[in-house]
Amino acid sequence: MITKLTLSLEKEIIEEAKLVAKKHGKSLSKLIEQYLKSLTAPSNEVKEEKSELLKLKGSFIEPKMSDSEVLMEALHKKFMKP
Repeated sequence: MITKLTLSLEKEIIEEAKLVAKKHGKSLSKLIEQYLKSLTAPSNEVKEEKSELLKLKGSFIEPKMSDSEVLMEALHKKFMKP
């Protein structure tokens, strides 16, 4: 059930918040609702909004060798020529 809520905030904060909401393609009401939902959600509940970093998860292939192994191989090739 949707219920109206009246808030009293500084005008500058409202204007900045509107810009943030627009940047995320949401209304200010939706942005505030999601924020309040995140404050009241149980800590083990997965949040709806994910960070930009989490969105990249799985996008990159893990290297087969660690950096130190790559370095050792390069040094071996450079200095231990047959």
